[in-house]
Amino acid sequence: MIPVNETEARILGALIEKELTTPEYYPLTLNSLTNACNQKSNRDPVMALEEVDIVRGLDKLRMKGFARLSGEGGRVPKYCHCLGEKLAPPELAVIAELLLRGPQTLGELRTRSERMSPFTDIAAVEEVLADLQKYEVQLVALLPRQPGQKEHRYAHLLSGEPQHPQSERQSTPEPARLKVMAEDERITALESEVAALREEVASLRGIVAEFKAQFE
Repeated sequence: MIPVNETEARILGALIEKELTTPEYYPLTLNSLTNACNQKSNRDPVMALEEVDIVRGLDKLRMKGFARLSGEGGRVPKYCHCLGEKLAPPELAVIAELLLRGPQTLGELRTRSERMSPFTDIAAVEEVLADLQKYEVQLVALLPRQPGQKEHRYAHLLSGEPQHPQSERQSTPEPARLKVMAEDERITALESEVAALREEVASLRGIVAEFKAQFE
């Protein structure tokens, strides 16, 4: 499977979402799809894509087999996704949510996917995620729990292996720690400077002593 980039993921997620939430307006025109990709609700991050970005993304998605031009008649071209031929609505809802908002916990997925497909409980979401991992090409993955997180998160794999958040050792230090680090660096620099000056003074004393010895 050829990975999709960030723009393509947003387009695909928006197409799936609109099919499930507003089927009467689906497939989508280029203008409607652009607005769906750029809407401020249910999106992370919020994006500001131009229609040319959407066209390029659609072309790539069509080449990868994820989207196509709708066969419905009309003067205005409309676009739809192709995942509905392989996935059931609950699976589509979870994939769409992961495409639109990134990695999420079971609870977040259940709450946020309700508008697209109802889930009786968290176990139902977990079952769907397990099904998505059974396909020949695995579609989702469980991420390692990071320091400070209480729950595991799931991510889609349509963009390839997800980039894990930086570990605690790589995180940005607190302001107080930065201050201490700066002070430690300053003290270390001063100690190095004092040591160098002592060596220089000792060397000068040796030179003076040798000079005096010539006249004794």
